[in-house]
Amino acid sequence: MELRQLEYLVAVAEEANFTRAAERIHVAQPAVSAQIQRLERELGKTLLDRSRRVVRLTAAGEAVLPYARAVLAAVNDMRVAVDEVGQLVRGTVTIGTVYSHSVDIPRLLADFHADHPNVEITLGTDSSDNLIENVRAGELDMAIVSVGPDEQPEGLGVEVVTDEAIQAVVHRADPLAKRTKIRLAELDDRALIALPVGAGIRHQFDRACARAGVTPRIAFEASTPLALADLAERGLGVAIVPASVPRGRAGLHALAIVPEMRGRLVLAWRSAGPISPAARVLIDRARRLLRVSARA
Repeated sequence: MELRQLEYLVAVAEEANFTRAAERIHVAQPAVSAQIQRLERELGKTLLDRSRRVVRLTAAGEAVLPYARAVLAAVNDMRVAVDEVGQLVRGTVTIGTVYSHSVDIPRLLADFHADHPNVEITLGTDSSDNLIENVRAGELDMAIVSVGPDEQPEGLGVEVVTDEAIQAVVHRADPLAKRTKIRLAELDDRALIALPVGAGIRHQFDRACARAGVTPRIAFEASTPLALADLAERGLGVAIVPASVPRGRAGLHALAIVPEMRGRLVLAWRSAGPISPAARVLIDRARRLLRVSARA
């Protein structure tokens, strides 16, 4: 019994015609007939009823067909497994991140590279909006992005990195440093320091301002929350940053924004569509690293 005999049997059964089956598998029609006849002789049963214009399976053929399909599927799975091993040895992965985050990317990549030294790794930075679209489009295998507290990007799986409040931060000498809270409406006439449009936190802030009828006056933009804090520490305005940024900085004072805004950093990857073996391994490692860090 040969694999091609099973393949030909399945093709004829599905096409109900020898000629169409031969065209589908790119083999001459007499060869298809001959191989199926050999299979029938080996099994000692007629598998196809050739007496009609439309070829049909006999009772024996109906019994054999599921097993033929299972064998062919198992062989295909075996080939895929071998291909995946090859891709894992010499594959590529592409990663994107926002400009500032708490994930230990150097450790992640160093550990992965130690086990898979021939996999090529590309790492870049961009805004959350662009990163999310690039992951969806398959241009990135995974990315660390900023999203809203209840946001689930369509078509993506996510693992939470951080989930924290968004605060207003000022220099210690600013009159607002005497307070612990500030309403969005009170920021209407202040010089604000924010991330660029497209960044996750900026998106949350702009959306909250629109709901409150506030038109923010953005005096300065910088690409990272730490850079925003540096500008605020120079007395240049009110920075809109994650709550973790001002901690431990004596020159800054943080105010809770009312109503509260929250932002999340997440690891994102495609939840549907093909993912290379190398990317799959790296995503799994990144998720485990995040879970370990969360418990620490």
